[in-house]
Amino acid sequence: MFSLSSLSRQLFSGIGNGLSRLQQSATRHHAPTVLPSLNLITRGRNQLAPKKVKHLRRHKGRVPIPTGGSTKGTTLAYGEWGIRIKGNGARLTAKQLTTAREVIQKKLKILKGSKVYLRVFPDLPVCVKGNETRMGKGKGTFEYWACRAPIGRVIFEIGGVPIREELARDILRQAASKLPTKMEFINRSSPARLGNLLIHPPEPPKIDVSAIPEASSTATSIEASA
Repeated sequence: MFSLSSLSRQLFSGIGNGLSRLQQSATRHHAPTVLPSLNLITRGRNQLAPKKVKHLRRHKGRVPIPTGGSTKGTTLAYGEWGIRIKGNGARLTAKQLTTAREVIQKKLKILKGSKVYLRVFPDLPVCVKGNETRMGKGKGTFEYWACRAPIGRVIFEIGGVPIREELARDILRQAASKLPTKMEFINRSSPARLGNLLIHPPEPPKIDVSAIPEASSTATSIEASA
């Protein structure tokens, strides 16, 4: 004759055996996924990273040296004050640019309508291999995003509202301390930079009006009529 306790023990033991068999079958038929890690290509809302890249691994390359006569990207285009590279060119990481931009935004919070312009963008994937690793075995794993910024390149600009020069200098000085190279403060009237040289615009030629016969005759006729 069966008791209530024996029936309950048999019922719970049967349920436990069924669950264990289901877990074993699930682990037995589990297939490892072949999809790559998605955290390498996804980005946050405020994270500096490209939305889409064709190749996740790129050559390291070198920071370009301006040897031609182009001065593109060395003067202000959007704001009233800015900073550009005065020392050697460097490879700026997304973390460094984000930190410097957060410093500027924090200081400009009190000025309604002020804007921060970032003139470079980290779209170069940097891959790093571990220390004491044997040669070969392919390229290292993805670590961070970076950009190559040569000497004279404008990095940040601020504007949108009138900003005093003293305040702009203090804000951009704190942002420049977060970057790994020497920076300089510029404004709208600052000349373009070509390497270590400052390119001043040529002065317009001076024209002697009295040497032009038509102009001299016109001037004498005006004087006579007066």
